Amino acid sequence: MDILNYIDGALVGPRSNAWLDSVNPATGSVHARLPRSGADDVQAAVEAAERAFPLWSGNTAQQRSEIMLAIARGIQERLDELALAESDDQGKPVWLAKAMDIPRAVDNMSFFATEILHTHTRAFETNATVINYTLRQPIGVVGCISPWNLPLYLFTWKIAPALAAGNCVVAKPSELTPLTAFLFSQICIDAGLPPGVLNIVHGLGAECGKAIVAHPRTKAISFTGGTLTGADIARTAAPMFKKLSLELGGKNPTLVFADVDVDAVAKKVARASFTNQGEICLCGSRIFVQRPIYDAFKHALLRETATITVGDPREATSRNGALVSEEHMQKVLSYIELARHEGGTVLCGGERVHVDGRCSNGYFIAPTLIEGLGAACRVNQEEIFGPVATIMPFDTEEEAIQGANSTTYGLAASVWTNDVSRVHRVARVLESGIVWVNTWLERDLRTPFGGVKSSGVGREGGEEALRFFTEAKNVCIQF
Repeated sequence: MDILNYIDGALVGPRSNAWLDSVNPATGSVHARLPRSGADDVQAAVEAAERAFPLWSGNTAQQRSEIMLAIARGIQERLDELALAESDDQGKPVWLAKAMDIPRAVDNMSFFATEILHTHTRAFETNATVINYTLRQPIGVVGCISPWNLPLYLFTWKIAPALAAGNCVVAKPSELTPLTAFLFSQICIDAGLPPGVLNIVHGLGAECGKAIVAHPRTKAISFTGGTLTGADIARTAAPMFKKLSLELGGKNPTLVFADVDVDAVAKKVARASFTNQGEICLCGSRIFVQRPIYDAFKHALLRETATITVGDPREATSRNGALVSEEHMQKVLSYIELARHEGGTVLCGGERVHVDGRCSNGYFIAPTLIEGLGAACRVNQEEIFGPVATIMPFDTEEEAIQGANSTTYGLAASVWTNDVSRVHRVARVLESGIVWVNTWLERDLRTPFGGVKSSGVGREGGEEALRFFTEAKNVCIQF
């Protein structure tokens, strides 16, 4: 299959006629090719977006909403096709893409399509003859760059609020997982999205992505990805005074206190550690367990982890699929070896899994649990982004908080306890943009999403996203 750019309402190849191979990580074989787009393609996309902006921003919220809802319906109608494409591109099980990724893409489009119908502005009566009111107006042309782990899920999470607010978008999906963004292009055409409102340009981050960030007429950049890449984007964009939203890495703590139901919580913690092969920035990769239940919880967690079948993503029995690429698989395996060098004990997993049949050359790793490492070691400080978690005992609440806050990251945390007072104490002092209590990955699209420290700048979701993609203008009237 040839994946094409979506520029000015048309599906087109790269201007340079240069292409990249797209590999199915479950089989290790090339299954498509995508454009290796560069500055010329980005320039064409920006120009198309600029031409479309006056009409799109001039539409009423209701008009934009109707087109976005048509796109949401188009995703829903092609759910099975999109889920299979997502699995072939990213390695996740098809059932997971059907249950999580594609339905969330539908929700993203429909949520922001209706959210813009309920927004409001503020007015201030200064005195009897002066009133101020605030307008929130679209920025113009914005750049959206999304990652490979939840491809359509996070792609729509960015472009939906940008489009809803009246902006025109130049978007780049990850070069590792371009297929559902290409299918999404076709859905947008079928839904009647005007040409140039959304432009999707495929290519390498260092070439195509960098061109979007550096272009003088992209006025805001929304990026999800690695912290080092985020820092590079900030160095480029900040001197140009672009608005920036950066959702970056995570090294998320899971705090399990001694008052919980051990078996029930172990099931949920295993899910939080290993869902999507651990390739979710919100996965809990550092598990702190209070000492009175440490041994019992460790064995319960090992029992639950043993039930996670690694296999062909197209098989309904496979709970985990393949990692996204051979390079990423080797990176994850190197961290497991590092854990051994740092004095850790691999309790389960720790090795590549060889799957028979069509997936014999795929990139699979067994869910891996490691103990015996201190909070300060590299394996507990650096983002691995794979099916690897560490488990550590703690004695006091203060010790657990200190360990949880010991990394440069601060994206998400989960706390497991039945003590209501402890919930509020701990949630307040955890250095994290999101704190889940007795749950994980429970999301309300109205709530702010983002991290602190090296996990990012700004917030996405609900009103926060619409604020990011608009500028405030105050109007002061003397009458």
